[in-house]
Amino acid sequence: MYHNPVLLKQSVDDLVTNPDGIYVDCTFGGGGHSQEILERLSEKGKLYAFDQDLDALKNTLDDPKFTLINQNFRFLENSLLMYGVSKVDGVLADLGVSSHQFDEAERGFSTRNNAPLDMRMNVMQSLDAKKVINEYEEEALADIFYYYGELREARKLARDIVHHRKIKSINTTEDLKKLFSFLPPHKVNKFYAQLFQAIRIEVNQELEVLKEMLVQAYNVLKPGGRLVVISYHSLEDRLVKRFLKNGMFEGEPQRDIYGNYAKAFELVKSKAIIPDEKEIEENSRARSAKMRTGIKL
Repeated sequence: MYHNPVLLKQSVDDLVTNPDGIYVDCTFGGGGHSQEILERLSEKGKLYAFDQDLDALKNTLDDPKFTLINQNFRFLENSLLMYGVSKVDGVLADLGVSSHQFDEAERGFSTRNNAPLDMRMNVMQSLDAKKVINEYEEEALADIFYYYGELREARKLARDIVHHRKIKSINTTEDLKKLFSFLPPHKVNKFYAQLFQAIRIEVNQELEVLKEMLVQAYNVLKPGGRLVVISYHSLEDRLVKRFLKNGMFEGEPQRDIYGNYAKAFELVKSKAIIPDEKEIEENSRARSAKMRTGIKL
């Protein structure tokens, strides 16, 4: 299976409220969410899906209501305009790395396999993990590890990498992992998960891209339209939660004379929806998923 969609029914239940409407799946992947959306649409409905990964194009769906756009969802608004679409009824984004990307060893996303340091979701871009590890300045590496991986020992990690790469280039995931072979066994899995996450976020500019998508999703949504986002780590979820609350990512929103701030969305549920035990048992990658839904005001 290319990708086992997480929170499938819950997300599409929240998303599709008008069978005749226009919807967007920002992260097509294996097409699981898109297929479910299409089943809810009438012949008048329309679904536009985005994916920058060339591998995902092989999964395109044969349905007259469906259009797959080979583009990063950071270009959501302009890409839709090219198809004559300015307003939509709902936008869905299932963030993170697909099962296929993790399972394709040569992509370098997984900590389990020895592979080239790559981690690009778009294989056409020039920046990859090898360039980050071997060419970034020590301070920049430390910031990436600290802010994107939430690693306390970020400065020491960056210093060790810079020292080792002066002796020999770090070309593969195994080369990178060997630098930290001194770690106690009980800390290894979590450490590598955080380290690889940090590098992947930098390579793909994931947080900046997410911010751009959220703002554009708000712009293209009709009043009453729905934004559904499934995130997989706290950095993403914080951005989504804050944006759904007040339409901002940082700073304090302006308040009226009564002390109330203008809301961008009405939350469908005050707390994030998480997968139940059955789904986690069937799909371990669902374990960290959180889904939030907002209705544009």
